[in-house]
Amino acid sequence: MATELKSFSLQIDADARLAAAVGGAARFLADAAGLKDNAVALLQSSVVAACVEIFHSLTAEQPHLQVKLTGFADRIEVALSHHGDASPAVGLDSIAGFAARPGGGEARANPFVGVDRVQYETHGGESVTRMTKYIGKIPPGI
Repeated sequence: MATELKSFSLQIDADARLAAAVGGAARFLADAAGLKDNAVALLQSSVVAACVEIFHSLTAEQPHLQVKLTGFADRIEVALSHHGDASPAVGLDSIAGFAARPGGGEARANPFVGVDRVQYETHGGESVTRMTKYIGKIPPGI
């Protein structure tokens, strides 16, 4: 049975309540995709943690975080973008469960264990952190 694509686009300011709302949207997509309760909760907390982490990079001149959550047949993607050249929240093109904090040093507990992949890129002054949670088996080569 084919499922229809679900997508949400939001613009939020640095407010933990709004980060929680984004986490709730991620939870909705994960639940609709049939993920187990633990995976749903981990994805939700990872999305909230990423939003809060990025809030530290927002400025008075560019105070907004653009969020796009998309549910595909095989994955859920959460793209967080803002203006500015900040360092990535987790790491460059990492498997989230093994990502280290930028700048090296000792590995800490990773708040992004609820996603399978984290990518970071910049385009013309815009920084994008993309988190992917695969539904089912993780594709080879990731």
